[in-house]
Amino acid sequence: MIDLEVKQTTRAQLDRLLKPRSIALIGISAKPGSLGECMLTNLEEAGYTGDLHLVNPKKQVIHGRSCLGAIEELPAGVDCAVLAIPGSAAVESVRACATRGVGSAIVFSAGFAEAGEAGLRAQHELRSIAREHGIIVEGPNCLGLVNYVDGIPLTFVVTPPQARKAVAGVAIISQSGALAVVIAVNMRHHGIPLTYSVSTGNEAATSVEDFIEHFIGDKSTRVFALVVEQFREPKRFLDLVRRAREEGQFIVLLHPGRSGTARASAATHTGAIAGDYEVMHTLVTHAGVIHVDSMEELVDVTQILVKCRELPNGGAAVLTESGAFKALALDLCDQVGLELPGLPPRAQDALKEALPSFIPPSNPLDLTAQGLVDPDLYRRTLPPILEEECFGSVLLGIILTDPKTTQLKLPPIVDAIRSLAPRKPIVFAALDEGAPFNFPELEELRELGVACFPSPERAMRALAQVTSFTSRRNARDSALADDGPTVDPIEGMLSEWESKSILAHLGIAVPDGRLARSRDEAVRIAQEIGFPVVLKAQAAALPHKSDAGGVMLRIESEAELLHAWETLHRNVQTARPDIALDGVLVERMGEGGLDLIVGGRNDPQWGPVLMVGAGGVLAEAMGDVRFISTDLSRGRIEAELRKLRCGTLLDGFRGSPALDVTAVAEVVAKIGVLMRALPEIVEIDINPLVVRSKGKGALALDALISANGKT
Repeated sequence: MIDLEVKQTTRAQLDRLLKPRSIALIGISAKPGSLGECMLTNLEEAGYTGDLHLVNPKKQVIHGRSCLGAIEELPAGVDCAVLAIPGSAAVESVRACATRGVGSAIVFSAGFAEAGEAGLRAQHELRSIAREHGIIVEGPNCLGLVNYVDGIPLTFVVTPPQARKAVAGVAIISQSGALAVVIAVNMRHHGIPLTYSVSTGNEAATSVEDFIEHFIGDKSTRVFALVVEQFREPKRFLDLVRRAREEGQFIVLLHPGRSGTARASAATHTGAIAGDYEVMHTLVTHAGVIHVDSMEELVDVTQILVKCRELPNGGAAVLTESGAFKALALDLCDQVGLELPGLPPRAQDALKEALPSFIPPSNPLDLTAQGLVDPDLYRRTLPPILEEECFGSVLLGIILTDPKTTQLKLPPIVDAIRSLAPRKPIVFAALDEGAPFNFPELEELRELGVACFPSPERAMRALAQVTSFTSRRNARDSALADDGPTVDPIEGMLSEWESKSILAHLGIAVPDGRLARSRDEAVRIAQEIGFPVVLKAQAAALPHKSDAGGVMLRIESEAELLHAWETLHRNVQTARPDIALDGVLVERMGEGGLDLIVGGRNDPQWGPVLMVGAGGVLAEAMGDVRFISTDLSRGRIEAELRKLRCGTLLDGFRGSPALDVTAVAEVVAKIGVLMRALPEIVEIDINPLVVRSKGKGALALDALISANGKT
């Protein structure tokens, strides 16, 4: 198992890596195409003006530069050493560099923690050297970094110099060196300015979190584009996200691993459903991260964040020149969750004045081919749309297949946007991916703050992501007060009876019932609460009672109760002879309603998260769940409930009465308070929570609480 402990670094230390005034190339070779030779070529072509020291015991001169025979011959205090050497020599070379006062080292070589126990020991040694000497180590198993701001490429990958941009750009921070390179290429292709690209590799001594913290507040960096397979310090990361948000910076995350979701526990439905990936996604999104699913989406979302002066806030308006695309746009936007509001009356009237009579005002709006004969059409139609608050962005869907007609359409579009200077985001999408996408007018659009996409699907998906992010950011009404009844610390897996006692203490409704330790006591309790009743076997080691025949339903009389008592004990004894029951819970049979599940899981790395969804015995099989933060307001919890597939039932369906959504939200909020108040809680599971008609509340029919990871 890889040790994830990473020592945090200081800004001054990282500056010696990111902005070195002197560089040593260890293992430099004269062979064209070798790692060291490519490194040297990159630096020379970038015009690096700092001191360069070449170390090669077999060569005296490379590229007209003198070589040193060993690391020990380096002058003291070099800022950065780049090691293009076999992994077997890396540890001792880093140690030698540290002894000479080198401030940082980049280790390209692989064969460390990813290669087994021997490699893991070598990686631990690198970390020990870094700690002992205060040297920054990037990698191992990385592709180095590029400082685009100062023109310092510390990588063997061919890196064309980037022209300085006046606008703030993107810092790529990736554990994968290959993906860092690919993403950088794709971003440059789309005209997205880069500030830094850092490949952290195995993170022996510096992590993604270290570089994020270093760039927070950096005026040249507007967006962090992250590729992270495993966060070393999740809670620190969440704090850094909040700090970046306060500085007006955005974080876009690609986190491979959805298909490999781990299941932390099978004791509860919540533990089985809420895997690591779902917990991570919920909490990073709530903190302010835009979490994407592909490299393409990472680039596309980043483009909107960088190019647009204001972020989309509200639905989109679509202007196109294809009637068929009007219908397609409606389908595409529905698929990705991008709202297309109807035209308000004021906009309709204004567009009727601006459009030919044969073009009816609508959203999407089909301008037909009229723009070819009426170049001013785009300038006339945009203002009525931009003035409406319901439209947070405008998407232009244009055909680029024919270069001749394209050259007739694009200049008027550029002129319209230049003259109008809209603050709302304008997004350009070619309808024909594969058509030429290198018209000079597209570069002009980019310079005017227009994000340009080769397909409408990519544009709409990215717009939907950023619009959803803006909506979440504007609705930050969380931070519920941790008030309410205090609960004593708990430990281990609690029985249903014990768990319900805690819920009742919090003000969550549970069925009337008590624990019976004898038949006579069970009869007396049933008579007091009234038939029909339910019998449930109680033991912390028996979380799934029904699997062992430990649940008897709808008992109508004393005689039935006595028979059920014997049957229950016989069933449990047969199925689980190793268990000694604490007793039997006798409860009043509850009324029917909609079965939901409400749960909580406290991830040891990420912290607590809540889950709501369709409940009952099929909770895991249905998978109709939403994961939410523990500090959402009741109003936002209700909104999440309505996003469930079963959410259509909450407000009444085909004549059925509306259900008490407010009561469910109250239960969820109270579980959130409990999870935050008692960090020792591992899991909470209420299944089912029966929701009754509006005004009649919700009842927790079954519940389990587990604390401290003990069962």
